Amino acid sequence: MCIIEIESESSKEKSWKMYFDGASNALGHGIGAILVSPDGNHYPFTARLNFFCTNNIAEYEACIMGLRAAIERNIEILEVYGDSALVVYQIRGEWEVRDPKLIKYSDLVAELIKEFKEITFHYFPREENQLADALATLASMFKASKEAEIMPLKMSIYEVPAHCCSIEKEADGRPWFHDILKYIKNQDYPDQANENDKRTIRRMAAGFVLNGDILYKRGKDQMLLRCVDDVEARKILEEVHEGICGTHANGFNMARKIMRLGYYWLTMESDCINFARKCHKCQIYGDKIHVAPSPLHVMTSPWPFSM
Repeated sequence: MCIIEIESESSKEKSWKMYFDGASNALGHGIGAILVSPDGNHYPFTARLNFFCTNNIAEYEACIMGLRAAIERNIEILEVYGDSALVVYQIRGEWEVRDPKLIKYSDLVAELIKEFKEITFHYFPREENQLADALATLASMFKASKEAEIMPLKMSIYEVPAHCCSIEKEADGRPWFHDILKYIKNQDYPDQANENDKRTIRRMAAGFVLNGDILYKRGKDQMLLRCVDDVEARKILEEVHEGICGTHANGFNMARKIMRLGYYWLTMESDCINFARKCHKCQIYGDKIHVAPSPLHVMTSPWPFSM
């Protein structure tokens, strides 16, 4: 179970949301539920069922776990969402409970509903219940000998690859290749560098060549590409894309053209793509079609004229 915190009195009257799902497969049975506060904070719960049950029983178990967690938080207004039509419509009283194994579960849910000031149940597709489904699947596949306590998960969203995060901005005023240049020139490492950082610098330095004070990147065809900093890279992007000989090419073609010109920086391809997407002229004229609406047919006689 995840550790939960009691909300302040001001948020009790606001509407909370609860999502639940159950999973039964060859590896076991698991349930998952998520409470979503009015502020958008997510509180996940998950448990593994070490007894035989059907998928419908697992759905009821997940719903009951979420309702009990909401009662412990003194939540009075709750919106419940589940992807099991049978469980949702049986709780709402629209479908009759005929399975003897589900009658006790239905009665227990009816008792828990009385603890709320206002509660509603909604059915929605499984595609929209991915987080609860992931928690239930995780619990069904994770085998634990005793109860395990796991802190709530924090989900981050990365828009760029991990190797680009450290060199997108030159906040310290130094170019992205400063550490590599320093190692090749003086065999020195940056301050506060650990053994893993030193090993990474040595591995990256093997692909660079120093000629005087200019650092070159050795390409796949052994062609030397001059390393440029952020300021030079911006000038190169502007000249290649919309300069005198610029063709307003897309990001991938721009990156290949810059490499043919003999320049290189680590985020070259992503920078070219972003630059082309933000180009005002490309957005205006990009959708114009310069092809004839129908195939052209030659109306003149072939040469020489046939008699």
